[in-house]
Amino acid sequence: MEETASFWDHLDALRSTLLRMLAVTVLMAVAVFFFKDWLFRLVLWPLHSDFPTYRLLSGNPPSLSLINTALTEQFMAHMKVSLVVGLLAASPYLIYSVFKFISPALYEGERKITVRLVSAAYAVFIIGLAVNYILIFPLTVRFLGTYSVSDEIEPMLTLSNYIDTLLIMSFAFGLVFELPVISWLLGRVGLLKAEWMSQFRRHAFVAILAVAAVITPTTDIFTLVIVSVPIWLLYEISIFLVPKSSAENRD
Repeated sequence: MEETASFWDHLDALRSTLLRMLAVTVLMAVAVFFFKDWLFRLVLWPLHSDFPTYRLLSGNPPSLSLINTALTEQFMAHMKVSLVVGLLAASPYLIYSVFKFISPALYEGERKITVRLVSAAYAVFIIGLAVNYILIFPLTVRFLGTYSVSDEIEPMLTLSNYIDTLLIMSFAFGLVFELPVISWLLGRVGLLKAEWMSQFRRHAFVAILAVAAVITPTTDIFTLVIVSVPIWLLYEISIFLVPKSSAENRD
């Protein structure tokens, strides 16, 4: 006869899980920290003429000069990027650890659904990061780097501001790309229907333009379109993932 674990047993297991997750994240961040040249070659690549997006679109890289305005700025930027990349590298293990901890409380069917849902959410988040890094962020930086209100002003950007913009936009696009997964989940529990999404397609288009304008702080119509199109496609995919029959089958 199996003994039922007590509250304190679960608490000890949770503490051990969190400590292992923290240790793996720190180890990954430390490992990334020692690859400084490779790391910042990747981070600063969107400023160079050999970046794939500029070659594909036959465009020029932004004429920006990154500057250092504080004694600790470069070191703190190195630490921040290392921590974020280390967290990203450790994320598969972190997700697995959380699932391993909660899986005993799930039924077999719930485990399968959870695995599919988390796998899909993780995949689209990574795709969102990639789309931002390869397409959206370079175009945004190029526009802002070439925008000028006067010839007397030389465009310069602090390293910390450049990195913060890259990280914020990457995280924002990672979340935006979760739209199909969230829509599928809401449709499964009956809170969203494909008919509603089709009916409010025009309203959604306006909302998408607003979200795109917030994500990319530029007045460039081309960049706004480039940002809006992927989000619109995600909305259309979401309609497909929430079929009419899904809600009917639950009734």
